[in-house]
Amino acid sequence: MTPPDPTDLILIRHAPADHGGRLCGRTDVPAILPPGAVLAPLRRWLAPCTVITSPALRCRQTAAALFPGRVRECDAALWEQDFGALEGVAFSDLPDLGPMTRAALARLASPDGESFRDLCNRVAPALTRAARRPGPVAIVAHAGTIRAALGLALEDASQGLAFDIAPLSVTRLRRVPDGFAIISTNAGVA
Repeated sequence: MTPPDPTDLILIRHAPADHGGRLCGRTDVPAILPPGAVLAPLRRWLAPCTVITSPALRCRQTAAALFPGRVRECDAALWEQDFGALEGVAFSDLPDLGPMTRAALARLASPDGESFRDLCNRVAPALTRAARRPGPVAIVAHAGTIRAALGLALEDASQGLAFDIAPLSVTRLRRVPDGFAIISTNAGVA
C-alpha cells in the first residue's frame, strides 16, 4: 500500500472476535489476535497515524497490538450496531429475514436494538470529528462502523450494506471538500 496521506481516514476492523458462534454487536468479547509478526507490516504502515478506537474490548486489544505503547483515544460513538434482543443469539438461530432491499434492511431494527440507519446517524459525527484532525487518522472499530463510513462516502447509508468487511482489514477513505472519497476497501494485513 502507498503510505498514508495526511487526508486519509483509515478504518481497521478489529481482529476476529471470540464470539462463540453468537451475534455480538454490543456484547463485549475479546479479540483473537494473530502473532505479532503478522501485524508488523501493518504496524509499520500505520506509524504516522493518530489512533481512535471503539471502546469494545476486541477493538482496544487490536489497537494495542497495532499501536503498542501509543495513546489510543476511545469514542463511544464507534461501537458496533446494537442488535437488541438478538444480542447473544447463536448465528444458526437468527431469524431468516427473506429477500429485502438494502434500504429496507437499513431501516430494520430488532426489538430494543438500533437499525443500521440509526448506527449511521450515530457514527457520522464521530467520523467527521476524526476527519478534522491533522494528519492521517486510524480508527479501529467494527464492520458495521466501517459500512456506515462507506455509506457516508457514497451519500446513501444503505449502500454501505453492500460491503463485506473482513476482520483485520483496512478500508481507506480520503477527506475531500464535500465529504469522503473511497480509496480502498478490505486491504489485507500483509
